[in-house]
Amino acid sequence: MKKLFKTLGAIAFGLTLTAGLASCEDYLDKEPDSDVSPETAFKNFTNTQGFIEEIYNCIPNKAQCYWTTSWNLGDDEIMNPQAETDRLIQTQIDLGNYFAWQYNNQFWFSAKSDCNPTSGSAFDHRLVGHAWYCIAKCNKGIQELEKEDNVFVGSKEEKNMLLGQLYFFRAWWHFEMMEYLGGLPYIDVVFSPSEQLRLPRLSYLECADKAGADFEKAASLLPVNWDNTSTGKKTLGNNELRINKITALAYAGKNWLWAASPLMKNGAQTGASKNGKTYDYDSEYAKKAADALGQVIKYFENGETQYAFASFDFENVYDHKKGKGVDTSYSELFYTMGRSWLQPGGKEALLRGPSEGWSFTRYNYSRTFGPNQLCAQDNHIHQATANYVKNYGMANGLPLDDPDSGWDPKHPFKDRDPRFYHDIVFDGMTYINADPSEGDKAMKYAGLATGGSMRAVTNASRSGYFYQKLVPHTCQKYDSAGADDYGPNPHAYIPYMRLADVYLMYAEAAAVLGGPSGKSANCDKTSIEALNVLRDRCGAGHVSTKFTGNAYMDEVRRERAVELSFEGFRFNDLQRWLLLTEPGYIEKTSQEFIRVSGADETFFAENDPAEAEVAEFHEELILTRNFDSKHYWFPLLRDDTYIYAEFEQNPGW
Repeated sequence: MKKLFKTLGAIAFGLTLTAGLASCEDYLDKEPDSDVSPETAFKNFTNTQGFIEEIYNCIPNKAQCYWTTSWNLGDDEIMNPQAETDRLIQTQIDLGNYFAWQYNNQFWFSAKSDCNPTSGSAFDHRLVGHAWYCIAKCNKGIQELEKEDNVFVGSKEEKNMLLGQLYFFRAWWHFEMMEYLGGLPYIDVVFSPSEQLRLPRLSYLECADKAGADFEKAASLLPVNWDNTSTGKKTLGNNELRINKITALAYAGKNWLWAASPLMKNGAQTGASKNGKTYDYDSEYAKKAADALGQVIKYFENGETQYAFASFDFENVYDHKKGKGVDTSYSELFYTMGRSWLQPGGKEALLRGPSEGWSFTRYNYSRTFGPNQLCAQDNHIHQATANYVKNYGMANGLPLDDPDSGWDPKHPFKDRDPRFYHDIVFDGMTYINADPSEGDKAMKYAGLATGGSMRAVTNASRSGYFYQKLVPHTCQKYDSAGADDYGPNPHAYIPYMRLADVYLMYAEAAAVLGGPSGKSANCDKTSIEALNVLRDRCGAGHVSTKFTGNAYMDEVRRERAVELSFEGFRFNDLQRWLLLTEPGYIEKTSQEFIRVSGADETFFAENDPAEAEVAEFHEELILTRNFDSKHYWFPLLRDDTYIYAEFEQNPGW
């Protein structure tokens, strides 16, 4: 809070504003002489846009903000247990040590004290480390542009587009903090350095009401597509990361859906899976969410936006080799190669920050998804948990445990949801395409059965799986020339929001209103139809109409788990659904089995690994999180809560 007050006061007093940042040059156009003083910062579009571009620059790169980072804090991922990895936030969360977020600079959300808003390095940006600074900038910009005596030289369109971005970012920085910390003071005014601030914490819903109003205000001011405006035509080719009406509406919907959620309605508690509270939403907030998200879907399906779904057409899904004529493949939502450092996300991404290419991708990211013997970078290995992989159902659309699914434990990898083959590295998959040395031959076909060549707990997979959704398995020493060396121009980035998420959130909000057939008046799609759009994209079977009531909501949540897997959303989903502390969600497990087919690996040289037969297929417990109700929220910074009594710490901390 001391830092908050200092920041608010400093910006109120005056800033030296830099409109052009080196890291922004490739996505936000700048004028070479646009370094301006506080007196002239808000007099025209160029100067004010320069002021705003520093806020874009502050958006953290959640996966590359340190040498090795963690962003999946739910039941979805586990890492190898070593002293150096135990520093990672994921391991500390598993231990229940939520205070680690405050000082762990390997975490994108952290309160890193030396964040630098003008830096072009991903290492210099964190969410809480920048949030109060960026919020104060938004308030300063809004105040100056809305002053009656402000002499803004420019069109109404220009002024609206500037204000729209500022209203959006004021809400966004608050919302991202609220997801983890709960209700906060919602700062929407400019303070002078001399003011004695005693701002009480608002409730989560009070904050959500304010954030929702700001997101909706932003949507009313911003265009759908900057390229179609007089202002945006001046920077054609540099507008794709700019905030627009669609992004603002989508975040308004997300904000309202989070407000509607079981946690916000019923409060943090254990036992929600038994008392039914995990399905108890606020219908009024859910309606607001469905209306905002339905409006986005209507714009999109009427062809009124620049957005499009990435293609799931693959010539070889295991190697992420896209089909002929495909522009942006599903893999390229997260990782591009051979495209001149093109930032991932394509036309499906609704919100991304600036991102560098090869150096951050290669040295602190891409080689942390496979066995250290092959991916010789930091020995911090991202692994999918067996309990989470069970969310990937069958190609016919049914969950594995459904009696009609056809799943066979003797052939556990056969006929699975197509996204399983894209996302998950499972036993027998060709992991090394080149010819490995004698010492590595045993890993050519992923040895992920019990006792296999890739099952060393310390430097390979302790779970029986790896995942390659975000980074292809070819990012290892034998195939790297075609994957993550300098030549192929690799670039990795995980978007904050993409179009698929809009459909998932809409389906959830609409289900609160009317189950599978629930819908918003703003949208022709029903809840189940929205889910089936995503199933159609990947070629999976539709959601069965036999699921109704809570069983249907379970399918909505399972679809979200599969489509958004490993993108950093699972922890917040379990949190808002009141499932974070519940049996089945606090355990992390490994997949154990014995090979029947392919014991000598010749089977895998000639056959699809999905056809392999196994025996004794079962899960074993790796760890159980000892969580109680306090673990639904991160603790606030200790220093903040010592300033005055009204700024209360979260319960239990």
